[in-house]
Amino acid sequence: MSGSVWDEVLDTEHATVLRTYIEQWPRKDRKPEKVLIIVVEADEAHRFLCPECGQRGKPAEYDVKRWRTLDVHGKRAFLEADLPRIRCPQHGKITAAVPWARHDDRFSRPFEEFAAWKAAHAAWSRVAAELRITWEALANIVARTAADAAAGTDRLDGLTMIGIDEKSWGKGSDKYLMIITNHLTGTVAWTGEGRCQDTVGKFFDALGPERSKLLTHVSADGAEWIHDVIRERAPQAAICLDAFHIVKWAGEALDDLRRRTAAELRAAGKDDQAATLGKGMWALRKDYKKQSPGQRGTLAVIAADNKAMYKGYLMKEQLREAIRTKGEDGKRLLRGMIGWAHRARIPEFRKLAVTLSRMRPLIDHTLDGGPSNGRAEALNAQVEALIHRARGFRSATALMNMIHFVHGGLCPECPY
Repeated sequence: MSGSVWDEVLDTEHATVLRTYIEQWPRKDRKPEKVLIIVVEADEAHRFLCPECGQRGKPAEYDVKRWRTLDVHGKRAFLEADLPRIRCPQHGKITAAVPWARHDDRFSRPFEEFAAWKAAHAAWSRVAAELRITWEALANIVARTAADAAAGTDRLDGLTMIGIDEKSWGKGSDKYLMIITNHLTGTVAWTGEGRCQDTVGKFFDALGPERSKLLTHVSADGAEWIHDVIRERAPQAAICLDAFHIVKWAGEALDDLRRRTAAELRAAGKDDQAATLGKGMWALRKDYKKQSPGQRGTLAVIAADNKAMYKGYLMKEQLREAIRTKGEDGKRLLRGMIGWAHRARIPEFRKLAVTLSRMRPLIDHTLDGGPSNGRAEALNAQVEALIHRARGFRSATALMNMIHFVHGGLCPECPY
C-alpha cells in the first residue's frame, strides 16, 4: 500500500506503509477488541542508522516490534516493523533508530505529542484512561516531550529579574517545591525539590557565578533564609519584598488585635461590642475604597466604640496606601506608619513595626519600582490548578516536569 492514503493519514516522515491488518485481542466477559496493525518501513536514507551517532551500520539480526500510535476510528492502532539490530563502528551492536519514534520507546512521536498536550490541559487520570495507557506511561511521555522541547533551550540564560517562592504539593513538611519565575517573560525558569537554603543554593549553582552577577532584582516573601542566600550569591541584586505579604502582615496584626479585643469585651460583659467586632471582620480587612455601605457603617460603629481597634485599622490602611503610592511619597507614608505603630500602645502593631523596620530596606526596593512577587504567586495558583486537575502527583519529579512543560514555555500548540 505504498503511496496510499495511509501514508498521508499517519503523517510520519521517512516511513512507508506496507500493509494493514486487524487483530482480535480477547477481553474478559466482552467481545474481542479489534486492534489495527499498520506495517511500516523506513525509507532507504533512514535505515540501519545508529541512534547514538547517526552512522549507518550493518544489520545483524531482525525482530518484529510495535509502537502504539494514534487511534483510528476508536480502535487502538500500532505501527509494526522489522527492527534490525546493527553493528555500529562506534557503539557496537545496537538497535537501529526509526524515524517515527524515539529510540527504545514504545509510542510513536505523534502519539506522544498528542498525549503530552492532552496532559497539559486535562486531568492525568482521565487522559490516561482516554488514551488507554497507564498513569506512569503518561508521566514518562510528558518527561520525554519536555526534555526534547528543552533541548537547546537554556531557560536560565538572560535572567535579570526573578521571583523566588515555595509551593506545597502534598501533605507533609517535606513536600515542597522552590519555584523561580522570570519576571520579564512570565514563565518558570527553574524548579527544585525542597524548602531550604540548599534548594535556593542549587538554583544559583545551576545559574553560575557569571550569570548571577547579571541579576538586578529578586522578589521574595519575608523568608529571611531566602534573603541570606541571595545576599551571598548575588550581592548586587536588589531584594524586593512582596507587596502582598507586607499588607498581609498588617492584616494579621489587625486580626490578632480584633480577637484580643473581642475576648476582653466579652470578659467585661460587653457582648454587643464583641459581636460588632466579629461581624466587622471583613470591614476591617477590606480596602476602604472597596467596602459596601453596610461595611462602612460597621466601621463607623467600631470607630465610635473602640478607638484602639480603629487606630489599628488606619495604620493598616496607611501601609496599604504607601505600597500603592510607591516612590518617595510612599516611603514617607511608610516611615510615618512605622513611627505611629512604634508609639501606639498596641502590642500587635508594635511587633509589626519592629518587623517593618527590619525589612525596610527591602520594602524601599519595592517602593522604588522593583518587581512584586505577584507574578510568582499567580504561577503558584496555576501550579495548584495543575495539581488539582491531575488529582495530585505521585512524585515531585512528575510535577516539576509538568510545570516546566506547561508554564516553562515548552508546551506546544495542539498538534492537530
